[in-house]
Amino acid sequence: MVDEAQQPQRAGPILHFRGVAGQGVRLAAIVIRPRHEPPPPPIRLPGAEIAPRRIAEIAQAAVWRHDFTLTPAQGGYEFEGRFHPVAADLTGDLRLAFVSCNGEESGDMDRDGDERNLMWRRLARDHAQAPFALLLQGGDQIYADEATQGHPLSADWPQRTVPADDPAALADLAEHLRRRFVARYLHVLAAPGYAAMAAQVPMLSVWDDHDICDGWGSLPQEQTDSPVGQVLFGVARETYLLFQHGAVESDIPDLFLDPTGASLTWKRELPGLTVAAPDLRSERGRHRIMGPAGWRAVKTLAPQGEQVFLVSSVPLLGPRLSLLERAMMVVPRMQHYEDDLRDQWQSRTHRAEWQRMLAQVLEWRARADVTALSGEIHLATRAVMGPDAQKLHQLVASGISHRAPPQAYARALGLFAGLGEAPLPGHPIRILPLPGQRHRYVAQRNYLALARRDGRWQAAWHLEESGETPALDLSA
Repeated sequence: MVDEAQQPQRAGPILHFRGVAGQGVRLAAIVIRPRHEPPPPPIRLPGAEIAPRRIAEIAQAAVWRHDFTLTPAQGGYEFEGRFHPVAADLTGDLRLAFVSCNGEESGDMDRDGDERNLMWRRLARDHAQAPFALLLQGGDQIYADEATQGHPLSADWPQRTVPADDPAALADLAEHLRRRFVARYLHVLAAPGYAAMAAQVPMLSVWDDHDICDGWGSLPQEQTDSPVGQVLFGVARETYLLFQHGAVESDIPDLFLDPTGASLTWKRELPGLTVAAPDLRSERGRHRIMGPAGWRAVKTLAPQGEQVFLVSSVPLLGPRLSLLERAMMVVPRMQHYEDDLRDQWQSRTHRAEWQRMLAQVLEWRARADVTALSGEIHLATRAVMGPDAQKLHQLVASGISHRAPPQAYARALGLFAGLGEAPLPGHPIRILPLPGQRHRYVAQRNYLALARRDGRWQAAWHLEESGETPALDLSA
């Protein structure tokens, strides 16, 4: 077993996309070093040096940030004697990558690195051949489920909640969790393939449950609202901001639609393209997916581009889960899967909220093409919601490093999806095979490439065994 205390306190540079600035892009590059070391060197651009600023110290690590604007003519930046090319021209033809589920629930830090990061190395090779301008991360960038182990207040979380009202004990728990969350982030950020992408491709990320703990928000409220649960959420949020956005609390009004930070919903406008991600975790409970701040952010999202990519950490379009939920509730051995089903938009508990979200998306669809990007299910699939005049595409790429479930599971889910679903009258949802595939769900590790060519968007999945799929025209 990996000794987390011996994990290196080094990673970076890691690029975060801030927005468009004239003909260039605004970027933040974070570098993590042991807290006792001097600051890292400046980032060098033609005619300029960008000194780092220390934005945080956490678990014996210091996080430094370089904020700068890069133009296409500059082509990239130099750090520690190495030039990193960056695709800074966001006009015309454009390539984006989408990934999710970068880890596993148990033993992820003990896995063989070559096996774990296989698809990351493929993605890095793909980028070297045809550069990506953005890396979109759709949730579960780390699997923090084991972070609660090893401390008396959280060792049995979430099966058993220990009463805790001692401020010193809770502060000790917070430091324990910070060490373990940071170890998991550094394990990911320094991995071959990922590190190469992170230094050259600016990222935008949304979180999901494993970035906190399995099923966060769908667990009983007495667990998530307990002092231990709130310390866990606070540390997860702190490290999510730091490592997935290169940000601290004071940056929230500049980066997210809700300046209070109750919801971490974000939006970025690129030439001809809006990329947005509602926060489906910060306000989640067993009876809601988003709270008041999240819905206010969604209402003010107002996409401007001709194409909208909406990152939904759990699939926005899916099969009729309410039937499966009813069946599971009468089978005692299956009742422990209830939290997994309640986590989905399609849960019978969330149906009214799901309909509300779909109606909002259709308002955007009246002004632009909308494609939902989702992960979470450890399978690759796609869906459409019709009719053709208002067609909404959904592309699911899930499992960049999480191993795929059995083929039998994918086949059974595909049969279930054949029942169909229509939460909004006149807008049936259909789960469809990927281009070149026979079945609705593909049980292989995968990532998604999105490309704009001559003003038209296409998508192709890269599957671990089957390779790249034929392109799917998102304008069709």
